[in-house]
Amino acid sequence: MTASDAKADLHFYLQSARDALLWKLEGLSEYDIRRPLTPTGTNLLGLVKHVAGVELGYLGDTFGRPSGEPLPWLENDAEPNADMWATADESREYVVELYRRAWAYADATIDALALDTIGKVPWWPSGKNEVTLHHAVVRVIADTHRHAGHADILRELMDGAVGMNKGNDSMPTDDPAWWENHRSRLERTAREADRDV
Repeated sequence: MTASDAKADLHFYLQSARDALLWKLEGLSEYDIRRPLTPTGTNLLGLVKHVAGVELGYLGDTFGRPSGEPLPWLENDAEPNADMWATADESREYVVELYRRAWAYADATIDALALDTIGKVPWWPSGKNEVTLHHAVVRVIADTHRHAGHADILRELMDGAVGMNKGNDSMPTDDPAWWENHRSRLERTAREADRDV
């Protein structure tokens, strides 16, 4: 495999996660993209805001390529978890466009540098902060896919919409009766297994 093939593979999986994450916002109100659906406040627009910062950090700052994007929620004096939710002043359009700029900047880093290029993660302890570009890209892919999975669950809880993208829901059927029977069966199985312990 050539370096360009490896970069193409990495880019494909990174872009598929990016697209899936943004797709989860489609068709939802401002309230729905912001509302906290877990005890820790996980919400769709916050996930997008978070991954924008992740890409700019790991695939920009780490390789001496600061983007210049102001990210006040990542400053030392920012409140805890500020990167995981959007303020009322941070519109959907702003967060989505920030993410698109972040991925264009990250892609430029991937294109410009060899995969074995060494960078230093600024927020990791000195002496333990060196990573290759390859490692950083894999880390960003893993993080983005993890959060796309969170978004998939949040969206399903809201309105039942599931899937990887508009043309691929990866589900065996869209029949609500089949899913209700399936869920009931899983509930019965869980109760039976609990009694057997």
